[in-house]
Amino acid sequence: MLPNWTVSPAAEKFIRRMVMFSGLPATAGFRLTVTPGGCSGYNSEFTVEAEPQAGDVVANVNGVKVFMPADTGTLMDGVIVDFADTPTKSGLTFVNPGAAPCACSSSGDAASAAPPAVSRIEIGSIKMAPSATPR
Repeated sequence: MLPNWTVSPAAEKFIRRMVMFSGLPATAGFRLTVTPGGCSGYNSEFTVEAEPQAGDVVANVNGVKVFMPADTGTLMDGVIVDFADTPTKSGLTFVNPGAAPCACSSSGDAASAAPPAVSRIEIGSIKMAPSATPR
């Protein structure tokens, strides 16, 4: 089942460029793996791979393939994927508008809590698929 998720134009541009500059064939895709965990509710990593793995869900983001394990597709339902590029941080951002706010605040004041369910993936976390290693 494909997730009902939103990809911002900035995130789409990032995903498209990752695939385009990977050196892999035009049939390659962006593999996104999201697991539960962390303060925001998500741990994430991505690679560019030549083809989906067995059991992957394949989403089409305006002509770019996104490969996701089935359980990632379930977690991504309702999530907004964006890309932020600031002087101090650069990476994908995941926002789940339906998630409860983080309970990490020691102040006990829910009104001052951080926005709900935001997760960032830094550019440095990119891993090249073994088939994409330059020879």
